[in-house]
Amino acid sequence: MKFSLLIGFLLISTASLAQDTERDKIRQLEQQKDFERNRQIRAQMDSGIYYLEQEQYDIADQKLRYALNNMRSIPSDLTFFFGKNSYLLGKFKQSVDWLTKYIQLKGTAGQYSAEATDWLKKAEVGLLEERKIESQKAQQVLSKDYTIDCGPNAKVTCPVCNGSTVIIKKDYMGETYKTCPYCHQIGFLNCDEYNLLLKGQLKASK
Repeated sequence: MKFSLLIGFLLISTASLAQDTERDKIRQLEQQKDFERNRQIRAQMDSGIYYLEQEQYDIADQKLRYALNNMRSIPSDLTFFFGKNSYLLGKFKQSVDWLTKYIQLKGTAGQYSAEATDWLKKAEVGLLEERKIESQKAQQVLSKDYTIDCGPNAKVTCPVCNGSTVIIKKDYMGETYKTCPYCHQIGFLNCDEYNLLLKGQLKASK
């Protein structure tokens, strides 16, 4: 009886040990896969930095973007290089976002903090100029003989009074109220009126 129990115990112990060994093997394989995956992603990042330095910014963008999309934990250096490369591609808003992220992460103590600050200033200037040009283009379009389609109702909420029919002004005397001179006290403009207003040609009612 005792011998049978001993044999049973040994069989159970052997099976348990085999299961533990199998789990260890699976765990090791998973760790090896993760290591290889991370190595390949890091290689893409390093390759992106190389192409950035070689002034091949489109290729650098592809490789750095791949690293960003696949890394579980993004290193701060990657945010710097992606932000810098974005500026050199003329993607100023993207550059501002990522360079700002690097400075938030590293402050003034980061390896690239001073350089990141310089590139950020350039990106902000580029972004302002880009928005200025976009605004000028929009004004040019509206100044030409174009019309805005107002949809099936052919009417638009008055943008001057926001549909309230009243314009409120605040000064040191308090608030003053004035009837909106454009929407005829209905809060809406028809499509022709709206297009004239956009072009600065809609006459105010007395």
